[in-house]
Amino acid sequence: MRNLQGKRVAALLSGGVDSSVAVALLVEQGIRPDLWYIQIGPDRDTTDFTCTIEEDLEMARAVAYKYHLPLEVIDLHKDYWDKVVDYTISQVRQGLTPNPDVMCNRLIKFGVFDERVGKDYDIIATGHYAQTEEEIVNDNDKDSSTRQLVYSSTKKELVWLCTSPDPVKDQTDFLAQLQPWQLQKACFPIGHLPKNEVRAIAEREHLSAAHRKDSQGICFLGKIDYNDYIRRYLGDNPGQVIDRATGKVLGMHRGLWFHTIGQRKGLGFSGGPWYVVEKDMARNILWVANGFDTQEQYSDHFLVAAPHWLTIDPFNETEGHTARSMSLKIRHTPEFCGATVAPLPDGRLDIHTERPLQGVAPGQFCVLYDNEHHRCYGSGEIRLAD
Repeated sequence: MRNLQGKRVAALLSGGVDSSVAVALLVEQGIRPDLWYIQIGPDRDTTDFTCTIEEDLEMARAVAYKYHLPLEVIDLHKDYWDKVVDYTISQVRQGLTPNPDVMCNRLIKFGVFDERVGKDYDIIATGHYAQTEEEIVNDNDKDSSTRQLVYSSTKKELVWLCTSPDPVKDQTDFLAQLQPWQLQKACFPIGHLPKNEVRAIAEREHLSAAHRKDSQGICFLGKIDYNDYIRRYLGDNPGQVIDRATGKVLGMHRGLWFHTIGQRKGLGFSGGPWYVVEKDMARNILWVANGFDTQEQYSDHFLVAAPHWLTIDPFNETEGHTARSMSLKIRHTPEFCGATVAPLPDGRLDIHTERPLQGVAPGQFCVLYDNEHHRCYGSGEIRLAD
């Protein structure tokens, strides 16, 4: 964990075991953080929360009481809806596959929160499974002249986002859209620990959240079904479902925005398994393929639009901005895939993976790492190859 002595620290406390243990570890290091609970809700214009806010707050208050720390509640539910939910609906309407959690970290936890109160703190600590590393680049380093620091052309301290040793819980993919200045302020006290050790610390500290289940899905929806929620804003738009191999019309879908590339569940056709392989927005057709390993499910070539670099632009270290080897993820998974990544003149990245990947969907974030999949370079939205 970063040296926080003498720093003013704000810790975001959700009421779950991860953020609770993060606070416990800060206190163990002699840090007395101010605790903040970010309140969001299921609707832009209501405070009738169907998420677990009361239980969350009870758990958060128990942590504050145990360590004699101040806890404040900040209501950001309108900001969440104006920024994160509007982004999600806009992406879905275009047939893309958004990731609300990625944008929540960038726009809310390290964004609006910082604008409102975080600006008064040196550090914002969260319960994410990720790490940061600091690297000092000396003026006489042979590579220092070619390194372009994203956040400053004069500072010589680099802050890297690095993966957790727990590959299943690693959350660097959810943090890869942070602004460089946000990463500089970020601290992840549990990032060096596997989940079982986090649970063990929670039990040792007698934390109320020790045996609480991890949250699943998108919190602001609470018990609302995702498709019912999308239907509320976009309605139904029926169209044909067609077998890619035979051209046979299998039935009707209720709207392309209820489906994503690679989807298997919920299609409802016999003789499966069936997988979604394309969404034709212009003709409102859902193309599907039959079988577990049909070629149509996989792709080893795609583009990444508007790549966002966390610390440095890695191509500024390659002469002539030539292609380089990296590893990547296209969804939240423990597995990485090797790839050759080349910058294009229009700013996009041309990606060729070492093995075909299932369910490559436009709008997903492709997250890029070094070959050891330790340091995270950044991410960008997937687009289909030209």
